[in-house]
Amino acid sequence: MKVSIPIDCGNHLKIVFIFLLLIGFTFNATAASKAKYAGEFIAIGVGGRALGLGGAYSAIADDITAGYWNPAGLSSLMYPQVSLMHDERFAGLVNYDYGAVAIPVGTVTTFAVSVIRLGVDNIPNTQNAGIDVNGNPLPPDQWQNFDRLDQSRITYFNSADWAFYLSYAKKVKDNFSYGANLKVIRREMGEASATGIGFDVAVKYLPYENIALGANLQDVTTTLIAWNNGTNQLVTPTLKIGSAYFIDALSGRFTPAFDVDMRFENRKYSSNTHIGSMSFDFHSGLEFDFKNLVALRAGYSDIGSLNFGAGIHLPKFDVDYSFVKFNNDDQLGNTHRISLTFTLQADQFKRSIE
Repeated sequence: MKVSIPIDCGNHLKIVFIFLLLIGFTFNATAASKAKYAGEFIAIGVGGRALGLGGAYSAIADDITAGYWNPAGLSSLMYPQVSLMHDERFAGLVNYDYGAVAIPVGTVTTFAVSVIRLGVDNIPNTQNAGIDVNGNPLPPDQWQNFDRLDQSRITYFNSADWAFYLSYAKKVKDNFSYGANLKVIRREMGEASATGIGFDVAVKYLPYENIALGANLQDVTTTLIAWNNGTNQLVTPTLKIGSAYFIDALSGRFTPAFDVDMRFENRKYSSNTHIGSMSFDFHSGLEFDFKNLVALRAGYSDIGSLNFGAGIHLPKFDVDYSFVKFNNDDQLGNTHRISLTFTLQADQFKRSIE
């Protein structure tokens, strides 16, 4: 049985109108953009639960990882949470890590801080390690006289991308919330480095008790990443729209979910489908949570990977695992992700009701 929940149409229409203005702004901001894909590492996603669903999570998001997927969903938290995730990609060559802390404040607001790091560590730098047949050091521009490497002169460096999120969420009504992110992007590769600042705005709405809708406009003003060598890159806006349906059956809850990522940067054939310069990438997933004890998940991501996952709900702890199988796994290897979420579930930390 579907139950309709009354809403304050006037205030909500104002928020939706502002949201649409921001969407319209992205068309102007991206029309002149030529640099693409500078922030692709951010699109990987966080949390074993969400990744097990193929990234179809912007409408479901109701835990600490909502700071990434849809900051409006942070308003659902009743207790502080801490989350960690580790992901080894491409047979352990690339490490992807995530950590976050979320704290409910007062009766309707929540703040969170999240950190993402994608890195390749201990990369050998042999630029100044060459020697000639006489054992003399070779300048980097004289490799035609190269004989061998001097192992003692090899140095090592890391190549890493960082994203820092400061999230805010507010619940306007029991069925409507909005949120925003301030994020700082930091890229480091040897002596080269770059910094950028971006913003996300999001809403979450439950028109019925068993349906959730979510939207997250990422990098709403277009994020400029400035390198220390004078080069600039742009992270262009992405609009994530999602829906989820909750079905109680078989002593548990089934949750099918579907998300669409909309971009306006002329990706064309590198996306799932496109209309002119507008591209669409799709995520879908299904979760069955049995008596809030064990969950099984499956999903299909925008890059064509088949995802599987499972979760265990323990007192104050949630352990979530996801497995990603790539079509060309002989080259890339499969990816295993595990995340831990600790909920400070005690009366003294519970959100104020009044």
